[in-house]
Amino acid sequence: MRINQYIASAGVCSRRKADELIEEKRVKVNGEVLTSPGYHVEDGDVVEVDGVNVEPASKKVYYLLNKPTGYVTSTADKEGRPLVTELVPDSVRVFPVGRLDLNTSGLLILTNDGDLSNKLMHPSHGFNKRYLVRAQGIIGRREAEWLEKGVNIGDFVTSPAEVHLLKHDRNSTVCEIIIHEGKNRQVRRMFKAIGHPVLELSRTGLGDLTIGKLATGQCRKLSPAEVEYLKRV
Repeated sequence: MRINQYIASAGVCSRRKADELIEEKRVKVNGEVLTSPGYHVEDGDVVEVDGVNVEPASKKVYYLLNKPTGYVTSTADKEGRPLVTELVPDSVRVFPVGRLDLNTSGLLILTNDGDLSNKLMHPSHGFNKRYLVRAQGIIGRREAEWLEKGVNIGDFVTSPAEVHLLKHDRNSTVCEIIIHEGKNRQVRRMFKAIGHPVLELSRTGLGDLTIGKLATGQCRKLSPAEVEYLKRV
C-alpha cells in the first residue's frame, strides 16, 4: 500500500494532506524520516506521524457535523485553537473532508475513510454546496445576477451560481447561494467582489446531504444510504 493511502486509512488525514506531511518530514518509516511520497508500506513496517505510531483503522466511520464558528477544520493546530475533530464522540481517529474556515459554520463531513475523502475532494466531483449568507448592505436582483453569472475573485472567475434573496434589514441582506466549486474562501470572495462583504456564513447542504435540525456543535453518523450516496456520486 502506498504510504499516503496507508496514512489516510489510519484516519490521520486525507491522502493529499499525507503528501504534505511527508514533504514536511513529519513521517518516519522504521525510525527513518521518509523522503519519498512513492514509498510502499510492507508488512512489518512501523509508520510514525509526528512521533506517533499509526495503523490502518479496521472500522470505517462517517459523521456529519454542524460546525460552530471558532473551530479549526483540521486534526491539529499550532495555536491551540479548538478542533472540529474534538466534537466527534468516537475513539476512532477521523479527519475532515474539505474545509470550512474558522468563522464559517455548518455542514462538514468527518471520516477515517481515506479513499472516500480523496474522491470527494477531487475537482471532478462538482457537488452542489449550499450556503446561507448574511452580507453587508442591500443586495438587489441586479447584483444577485452578477453572482449567478460568475464573478472575478482575483485569480479565478467563478462558474454560474444560484442565488435566492431571502430578506433584508436596514444594513444587511440574507440570501442563499448554491455553488459547484470549492475554491478557498470562495463565497466570501464572491460577495466581496460585488461590494457586499459577508457578515455571517453557514454551509447548509452538500449534494443531497443537509444540516436538517442538527444543532450547532452536534454531529450524527451518516446512514448507510448516505454513505452509499457519497460513494456512488
